[in-house]
Amino acid sequence: MQVVFHLGAHSTDEDRLIRTLADNPDVLAAGHIAVPAPNRYRLVLRDALLALRGDPADQATQDTILAACTDDDHLHRIVFSHDFFLCVPARVISDRGFYTMAGGKLAPLANLFPQAAVEFHMALINPATLIPALEARQKGVDYEKMMCGRDPRDLRWAPVVRKMVEAAEGRPLVIWCNEDLPLIWPEVLRRMGGIAPEVALAGEDALIAQIMSREGLIRLRSYFKSHPPQSITQRRKVVSAFLGKFARPETLEVEIALPGWTEALIEEITAAYEEDVAEIAAMEGVEFIAP
Repeated sequence: MQVVFHLGAHSTDEDRLIRTLADNPDVLAAGHIAVPAPNRYRLVLRDALLALRGDPADQATQDTILAACTDDDHLHRIVFSHDFFLCVPARVISDRGFYTMAGGKLAPLANLFPQAAVEFHMALINPATLIPALEARQKGVDYEKMMCGRDPRDLRWAPVVRKMVEAAEGRPLVIWCNEDLPLIWPEVLRRMGGIAPEVALAGEDALIAQIMSREGLIRLRSYFKSHPPQSITQRRKVVSAFLGKFARPETLEVEIALPGWTEALIEEITAAYEEDVAEIAAMEGVEFIAP
């Protein structure tokens, strides 16, 4: 059995990936793939993780988890998703650094199904976007307190992912950038679901529909109907061109109003993030989905 843990990161998905996969019940059933609703397993997994304290789950525990999630007796693949798998939002930034708990979470998750082929999937996000989102989620928490004395320029993804690669112990670690998701959405969906490229999926343009005007979406669908893309690269070029013309600006702009933040600081944070992304994409042990 294959088990996928989609780890977030925070403020990158809001369950859109698993909702879209779940909207393809016939495809999932044909492949014996389960994408259960989060409310069926999140408390069950939490309780199991607390009880096991990192030790491998026995068969009874595994059966209890699966019984809560699916009725498929011939399950081939199951997808679990929760950005709290790594930590709660309040612990993303600590006096120790950025996502310092991430590496230590992978082995306990894998031990929920110790005989399974486990994969970890995660989106990166620019800290210049993530920090304001975290601040908005933690109502009543002072910005300085949330930052724990850390300089926002020090919140670097490369060290986090390096520790995750080590903790994964050879298990697949599939990474992409949240900012790229409109261009790579179909590939991420299929990789997470273990679905072949030739299988049609409902919702392949679900993310584009959220950020493109209705007129642009109608034109894009019409264009693809009359000019089916012959490759992933061709599809991405067409989508990129349509987004350039029909993207809704309000869906792409992030308003940032944090103490001491300037355009220059945001540019510095973004430049550091881009350096980290290039390093992560080249890391051994990382499967990077790039546009």
